[in-house]
Amino acid sequence: MGTRDLLSDEQITTGLLALPEWQREGGSIQRTVQAKDFPAAIRIVDAVAVQAEAMDHHPDIDIRWRTLHFTLSTHSAGGLTALDLRLASLIDAAAAAEA
Repeated sequence: MGTRDLLSDEQITTGLLALPEWQREGGSIQRTVQAKDFPAAIRIVDAVAVQAEAMDHHPDIDIRWRTLHFTLSTHSAGGLTALDLRLASLIDAAAAAEA
């Protein structure tokens, strides 16, 4: 199975066990991060941007002062793929590095 192949419901459920901060919303997964301040929030976004560009897989990010809302979905596949779970893990690491 390729990284851009749709995951089954069972694969998504299993993958999310390792990503407890993420919730499934239909064909996407979402997480909110509360940074300690605005500069920390932007550092998280910057770290995610570097990883996302390297993966050629980009999240939807809503920035509200120190609150970041991330939404992941592989639009070209029409839902969730292994890329989304991998990027979610990298977002978690970027958030943890600024905690």
